[in-house]
Amino acid sequence: MSEQHGVHTDPGAIADLVDAAEQDHTVVGRDGAVSSYRARRTLRLGVELRRQLRRKRTQLTLGFLAVLPFLLLIAFKIAPTSGSTGQRTASSAFVDLATASGLNFVVFALFASASFLLVVVVALFFGDTVASEASWSSLKYLLAMPVPRGRLLRQKALVSGLLALGGLVLLPAVALVVGLVWYGSGELVSTTGEALPFGTGLGRVALAVAYLAVSLVWVAGLALLLSVSTDAPLGAVGGAVLVSILSQILDSITALGDLREYLPTHYAFAWSDLLGSEVDWGDMTRGVFSSLAFGAVFLALAVRRFTTKDITS
Repeated sequence: MSEQHGVHTDPGAIADLVDAAEQDHTVVGRDGAVSSYRARRTLRLGVELRRQLRRKRTQLTLGFLAVLPFLLLIAFKIAPTSGSTGQRTASSAFVDLATASGLNFVVFALFASASFLLVVVVALFFGDTVASEASWSSLKYLLAMPVPRGRLLRQKALVSGLLALGGLVLLPAVALVVGLVWYGSGELVSTTGEALPFGTGLGRVALAVAYLAVSLVWVAGLALLLSVSTDAPLGAVGGAVLVSILSQILDSITALGDLREYLPTHYAFAWSDLLGSEVDWGDMTRGVFSSLAFGAVFLALAVRRFTTKDITS
């Protein structure tokens, strides 16, 4: 990290910009003039994806998601068994259910991570994407290449979406492999005692992951809005996570009554309806609409903010 005139820059980020210019086929003459410029050739999706995959934060985040199922497995293995008195706590019963089959292990991993960890992952990829460029003072160089503002925001949002979706799929995929190896391919047993065959249960788990991805669209939109509004990546990521936590707290206050239905996290666990033999699509439909509506508003505000703000870093 180098410092010039009080502004911190990342040499690696500047090198990435040079690499991006070369791979985007922007022809720069020795006199500095740009020839054969095409806006659609700037900051191509593959170039930006490679840039983000080389970042430590991406590698550590995806790596942790891949390791988490193994940590859960170790926790189950070292957890003390019930005493000889036969008394069982609610937590021990939940663990027993989680280890009933490989599919139940996946469901437990999703339940354990959906309300916080997955929110952090989505907020990290979307909240850090533009704010980090500004904090490195490389955003102005990207726009000077020149990359149109609308295209830059779109490419970064698409790459962030790909990485976030990859993380959301990686966790249950690894959990499924771990669960199948240690707990077998038995039926998916719900908390109500209903059991689904392995094939049906696997399809329901896949639908649950798809619902989770859509239900976190609002977090992505909010994090992107905060990312284009600040030069502090941690502020953008933390702001989105804080709003999610606040929404969950308000949703737990039953005195609010029907007002809780307008909170973006109210239907966060509606995917649990998929675990029964008969699926109730009502809450999931409302959850999809709520998340997409919030996400669309935040995305529109992010586009408006980014296309009108002065870029000085």
